[in-house]
Amino acid sequence: MRDVLRTYFEILKTGVRKLKGEVAALYLAYKRRDVPFYAKAAAIIVVGYALSPIDLIPDFIPILGYLDDLILLPLGIWLAVKLIPENIMDECRTRAEGMFQDRKPKMRAAAVIIILVWAMILGLIIYKYGRRWM
Repeated sequence: MRDVLRTYFEILKTGVRKLKGEVAALYLAYKRRDVPFYAKAAAIIVVGYALSPIDLIPDFIPILGYLDDLILLPLGIWLAVKLIPENIMDECRTRAEGMFQDRKPKMRAAAVIIILVWAMILGLIIYKYGRRWM
C-alpha cells in the first residue's frame, strides 16, 4: 500500500512540476510580439489565475475549492498552449526551465479581477433577491 501511495505522489509531483513549467512558458510566450493577440489574451488569463494569491473558488469550500485547481487550471493551460504556435511554445519551454524554482511571482492584478468578479456576483444576487429579503 505504501508503494502505491509513494508512486501516486511521485506522479502527482511530476504533473505539478510540468504545470508550473507550462505556466512559466506561457508567461514568456505572452511577452513575445509574434504571438497572436487571442493567444496572448488566453495566456495572460491563465498565468494571472495560476499566480493569483486568490482563487475564483476559495479552497476552503469543500470539493469545489480544489476543483478549480484540478480542472480549470489544466484546461486553461491546455487551451492557451493550443493557441500558441508550437515552435514558439517549444522555445518558451526551453527558456522557462527553472524559472519559478525559488518562488512564484504574485499577480496582484489577477487577484483584483477575481475580487471584482465576486463583488459583481454578490451585487447581482443582492439586486435580484434583495427585495425579497427586506
